[in-house]
Amino acid sequence: MSLAPLDKVDVLRRNNVRVLGDPDARPVVFAHGFGCSQEMWRKVVPQLASDFRIVLFDHVGSGDSDLASYDAGKYDSLHGYAADVIEIFEELGLEDAVFVGHSVSSMIGVLAATRRPDLFGALILVGPSPRYLDDGEYSGGFQQSDIDGLLDALDANYLGWSEAMAPQIMGNPEVPELGDELTASFCRTDPVVASQFARVTFLSDNRRDLDKVMTPTLVVQCSDDIIAPDQVGRYVHEHIDGSDFVQLKAVGHCPNLSAPDELAAAILDYLR
Repeated sequence: MSLAPLDKVDVLRRNNVRVLGDPDARPVVFAHGFGCSQEMWRKVVPQLASDFRIVLFDHVGSGDSDLASYDAGKYDSLHGYAADVIEIFEELGLEDAVFVGHSVSSMIGVLAATRRPDLFGALILVGPSPRYLDDGEYSGGFQQSDIDGLLDALDANYLGWSEAMAPQIMGNPEVPELGDELTASFCRTDPVVASQFARVTFLSDNRRDLDKVMTPTLVVQCSDDIIAPDQVGRYVHEHIDGSDFVQLKAVGHCPNLSAPDELAAAILDYLR
């Protein structure tokens, strides 16, 4: 049985969509990574808000999204999240939109843009990875045993896993409050949703989707990123025809928190 289409209010409520800035300016849509929410962009957004129409949202199951809208079947693939992105674009009437996706949202943006290229004007992929697992000559940064252990630990004790993993993902141990913030964000996510989203994230393989991208793309790579190492970002760049690549000095996987000025400058330099 097909579901009745959601109306505009339902779509915006479902994903806790917020729109800021000049309504007539070019839209920039920010999408957060695993265990996070739109709040992860709060240090970057003010630097773009005067020149762009800013769209923020939470993936269903994250942040202040409508948890009742979470459907394990729909979100058993990144395609479910990509479908939500397309719905948000359509409901807001966005055209020539810039999609800024962090971490797993980079591949969500790739999937959405290849499905509806007419809606997208640019992709900015921050810390992207099309596949986390090593596979033959491809080095994603993790072996199967690494991912199995990560997922088992998450299922056994999600809060403990969050406290252990978030600081490693963040990097920047000299600024422990950054790791503390990411830990708190992880801990606010429903453990059942987090478990499924983690499996979808770390077991996905989107390498074949990269050469389908026709949208102008910027790949943003951090230094010493244990989740998406340098060779992974360069792989994405090499397999998206005509893409640009920028290497940040920022360390870790979350430059939107650890180096918002450098990340905002990279975004603005690309868009101007």
